[in-house]
Amino acid sequence: MQIHALGLDDFCDEEYSLIGIHTALEDYKLAYLLNKNLNTQLSKSQKNLEFDSDKNNASFSLYNFSSKKYDFDWFLIANSFKRENQTESNELLLTTETKTYLIPEKKKVDFFIKITGEVSLEYVANTVNKIKNIEQIITSYSIDKNTLKSKDFLIF
Repeated sequence: MQIHALGLDDFCDEEYSLIGIHTALEDYKLAYLLNKNLNTQLSKSQKNLEFDSDKNNASFSLYNFSSKKYDFDWFLIANSFKRENQTESNELLLTTETKTYLIPEKKKVDFFIKITGEVSLEYVANTVNKIKNIEQIITSYSIDKNTLKSKDFLIF
């Protein structure tokens, strides 16, 4: 009798493409420019992508767009979260900033675009080129999700 075991990866292997974006823009400005140049309709999600742990909590900005016509979903996700910590020392108020990354091995990436669904490599390459042509974008490129150690954070 043959037994077939299913692992957790059999259930969590979501098909998506990932694009990294380097820019100094705020999330809402980037979403506006992407909508304008890519004919998308990214809008702010009602909830951010949040992670809670004993040591710190992080909330990453999230925008989404669903295309019924082409049957895919877009997500614009911030890669960093800044939190200010205030401590009092000798009647002085000291402020320090802690930065948490969604994907720590890609600290230089400011935002990710996650496109879920069956998307061709040509479509992703064309999207990357259109993003690169936006004046306020430093660069953008396709990321192989299989090279990421923290790719589980992109499953939501």
